[in-house]
Amino acid sequence: MPDKEVVQVRVDFNPGASTINHTHPGEEVAYVLEGKLQYKLEGRDPVTLRAGGSLFIPSGVAHSAKNVRDGRTSELATYIVTRGKPSPFQSSRRRRRQYGMH
Repeated sequence: MPDKEVVQVRVDFNPGASTINHTHPGEEVAYVLEGKLQYKLEGRDPVTLRAGGSLFIPSGVAHSAKNVRDGRTSELATYIVTRGKPSPFQSSRRRRRQYGMH
């Protein structure tokens, strides 16, 4: 796929922290590194994953994630995006801090 690239981002969630409902321009694979996250994808029942669990999120599908444990939770988000376009988290440092993510 010469027009695609892979971008990986570690996202740390404080206890109870969640993202707003949002979309990405490329596919995402969310992999829980530690803790427990509940994902809500548009048109689907919520899915709760523990460390070692993963979830495929298609391009353009609205979704959110919430830390559903008392401790810190981390995910490795892997995006497959069009080469040369900004990555999904490149301009969202303020938003991540606002929702208790690092």
